[in-house]
Amino acid sequence: MTNSVAIEPKVIIADDHPLFRTALKQAIVECIDDTNTLEAESFSELLTMIEQTPSLEIVFLDLHMPGNNGFTGLTQLQNHYPDLVVIMVSSDDNSDTMQKAVNFGAAAFIPKSADLTVIGLAIDTVLDGEIWLPENIEANIDEQQVIAHQKLAKQLAQLTPQQYIVLTQIADGQLNKQIAYDLDIKETTVKKHVSAILLKLEVNNRTLAGLAYQELMLASAENPQTSQAMEA
Repeated sequence: MTNSVAIEPKVIIADDHPLFRTALKQAIVECIDDTNTLEAESFSELLTMIEQTPSLEIVFLDLHMPGNNGFTGLTQLQNHYPDLVVIMVSSDDNSDTMQKAVNFGAAAFIPKSADLTVIGLAIDTVLDGEIWLPENIEANIDEQQVIAHQKLAKQLAQLTPQQYIVLTQIADGQLNKQIAYDLDIKETTVKKHVSAILLKLEVNNRTLAGLAYQELMLASAENPQTSQAMEA
């Protein structure tokens, strides 16, 4: 009697639509040999599974799943887990959104309207170490915007995980004392993090740092607490 060897999961699909997860799993099986695909229905569940599964290599991330606002999840994964390859998926497949995903570091953007053949092509392209977008997506590239997005992505990647979390709370309009309470750290420590964040993002105040983070959101309403974010 031979002992079967457990297959370590390499891929996780983070999407709150079961039917799409099923279709995506079918395409993954045809492209990646000996893979055990995990599934997550929220971004918090995704983070938990990543922590528990060091063998993961590829994340399929829904643009609008619970806990993920636009590209905030993408940049958080890049900040906390830089070795993971992230492929964005969404029914929100306009050219600007897809190009923005790649600008911020995604390896590909797969529209949910794509058939299995196209999904397979995208996965194969990423496995070959290349970036994939649907055909003709490069027709209206704004080079200045591409440069700005890529610069922001690199700056966010330079933040420590703790600094990244502090930045998200700055963008949410929280004061230093609120951040210190939430993270169970001293307010002086928060101030040091804020100073480091401003330096790495090359901005002069908290408001500009928060606005930089909000660039990651597809539809960010004006935060009524923004004026409070000026606290140093």
